[in-house]
Amino acid sequence: MVAQDVNETLQAIWDFIVKLWNKELFGPDTVTIGGILLLILLFASVVIIERILQRLLIRRLLSKTGLQPSLQYGLSRILGYTLIAIGFYVAFQVVGLDLSSLAIVAASLGVGVGFGLQNIINNFVSGIIILAERPISIGDRIEVAGVAGRVTKIQLRSTTVVTNDNITMIVPNADFISNTVTNWSHGDPKVRIRVPVGVAYGTDLKLLQRLLLESAAEHPKALKAPTPVVLFTDFGDSSLNFELAVWTQEMTATPIHFTSEMNFIIEQKLREHGIEIPFPQRDLHVRSGLPGSKSSVAKT
Repeated sequence: MVAQDVNETLQAIWDFIVKLWNKELFGPDTVTIGGILLLILLFASVVIIERILQRLLIRRLLSKTGLQPSLQYGLSRILGYTLIAIGFYVAFQVVGLDLSSLAIVAASLGVGVGFGLQNIINNFVSGIIILAERPISIGDRIEVAGVAGRVTKIQLRSTTVVTNDNITMIVPNADFISNTVTNWSHGDPKVRIRVPVGVAYGTDLKLLQRLLLESAAEHPKALKAPTPVVLFTDFGDSSLNFELAVWTQEMTATPIHFTSEMNFIIEQKLREHGIEIPFPQRDLHVRSGLPGSKSSVAKT
């Protein structure tokens, strides 16, 4: 008798689960709770399989092609998203979900969701453009929308940029499409950095030129070719202004450190040879008395 009651209870629980599993949400022959749960399980399986294939197959195969690391990363991401799209389509087919049956629901939610996801879709499309055209790549040093640093990761929605202070900035991909981007590494990492120098009037300019070129030659990260040059920019109010133009590849790594080290070398050179670096000065001439007063009027 007890066994019969247990069997009846289990049967009732099973019937309830089956009924709940097959419960239709939007009408006959549409979406069921069981179908949604199975679809979620299949989606999770697709994402896990894509991650495994990325690590064990796609990246290993691309590493043997001899392509640039940035291009390998872009191709791996595109292939990964393609696998996810195919997997999601197969999941819909396995579940037997008729997408056309959701047309009414999608239409009713389309306007609100469209406005809510406008920025996300914009960033998503921008991410595809970045991966396809590659205006920026992993390892590039860029400046965009007030953010400057090295690109460490490119995703479909955003790009990760690490600044010189090791601060991670998450930049929406749309900023790279709608704003002007300065890419110091695009094509050729070699750039010319201009170091301003001001000296006092009366300085031996031939000596100054020689010292500045020697300073450039002493820096280990300054390139020998193209050769550095000294440019006489203008006659300032308090100084003669020059620029030491030096070629280097450090703009992609430590541009601030390079300029700082150059300034240390130049300052030491100028101090050793007695060349003055002036600062603004103003002479004041004090006159006694006021204009038109008796003390200021000459006697006749």
